[in-house]
Amino acid sequence: MRKITYREAINEALYQLLEDKKTVLIGQGVTSPWYAGGTTVGLLKRFGQKRVIDTPVSESAITGVTLGSSLTGSRPILMHPRMDFMFYALDQIANHAANWHYMFQKLSMPVVFWSIINRGGEQGAQHSQALQSIFAHFPGLKVVMPSTPHDAKGLLIAAAQDNNPVMFIDERWLYDIKGEVPKKKYIVKIGKAAIRKKGKDLTIIATSYMVQEAMKAAEKLSKENIHAEVIDLRSIKPFDEETLVKSVKKTGRLVIADGGWKTFGISAEISASIQEQTFSYLKSKVERVALPDIPAPASCVLEKAYYPTEKNIVAAAKKTMLGKERRA
Repeated sequence: MRKITYREAINEALYQLLEDKKTVLIGQGVTSPWYAGGTTVGLLKRFGQKRVIDTPVSESAITGVTLGSSLTGSRPILMHPRMDFMFYALDQIANHAANWHYMFQKLSMPVVFWSIINRGGEQGAQHSQALQSIFAHFPGLKVVMPSTPHDAKGLLIAAAQDNNPVMFIDERWLYDIKGEVPKKKYIVKIGKAAIRKKGKDLTIIATSYMVQEAMKAAEKLSKENIHAEVIDLRSIKPFDEETLVKSVKKTGRLVIADGGWKTFGISAEISASIQEQTFSYLKSKVERVALPDIPAPASCVLEKAYYPTEKNIVAAAKKTMLGKERRA
């Protein structure tokens, strides 16, 4: 099977989705290769400015317009090129989009909030934030974070075909990675995790770019005869409790790696949820690898200390392996 990059997979998904005339792509910089990281190349020429709509810098306004469009029969994909500034659209997303189907029943809102994390590169605290836990908190809003080109295409198509709002979160750190991706249009089911590597000694649950780091960590651990099972969460909300619980019951040890903040974050929710169902199976305490509770620095030296990598995951895995066996 052919291999393409993560950005090319998103681009291909958009081409295939826009073949449906009800679908529109809207957002700041959707016609700019720089803003969209190359993911929207060629779309304007192919589909025209009525289907690929570049907007002013007004997050709340363009989100409101997009929601209105969705309610009147279109299937919009709204791109926010920097996730940080989605706070301006929070009222539209949390108070309106997430609640409309529940409040009015007969109304559906098939909209994709495509949000991009631009961490690193000395961009500082207001341009580097991973806010997945905030949006996952709201009932009525699904949240997905693909880590591979295959899942980037399949989850974007699944999100666009859903009849209610889905937040599709990608990371620019993933744009250059390559993977096998079918040419045909396909979906990856929302709410289903993927086991990237099987193992018997401990479970590593990871999200987005941290899946890539977890795979590197698992390779290093295997050289020390520690066999980690790596699970790509893929879908943040709903998340695949069945797959996670089954793995932790098998291994008895758990490390959670997420690229968001540690306190009140995804790692906290996964830890609590899984421990509720596997406490008697755990051989040592759960370890979490996440961002420290400080804003992102604007220094390349500090960034190296701030962002977790495979080294942090390896250290957490060894710590949980050395943990004392729990008494029955």
